[in-house]
Amino acid sequence: MKITSYKELRVWQEAKDLSISVYKQTQDFPKSELYGLISQLRRSAVSVPSNIAEGRHRGTRKDFIQFLRIANGSLAELETQLNIAHELNYIKDIDYKNFTNHISTVSKMLNGMIKKLEAKS
Repeated sequence: MKITSYKELRVWQEAKDLSISVYKQTQDFPKSELYGLISQLRRSAVSVPSNIAEGRHRGTRKDFIQFLRIANGSLAELETQLNIAHELNYIKDIDYKNFTNHISTVSKMLNGMIKKLEAKS
């Protein structure tokens, strides 16, 4: 079956769910972090599914691969920021573990997709 929309991509769905989880988690952060860590976490989280979507609609395989790489970079940025939030005790251990597992899943999916698309080139 041919994929007709980025919304059908499992990696986009997982990345979007991760982004929503980050938004929900950061609602409980101290208000002093509104323009700091909260903003950074939300920006990097939403960047992952956004870059997948944009890359899918760019029209070329080369562009799609590049945007998947950018999404992967945003994912690493998100992981770093979550680590900092965890060390500041803004995120409970169990929630942090869930985030790292979700990030690992999305990263594996992105890397697999990149390799598959590069092999077709």
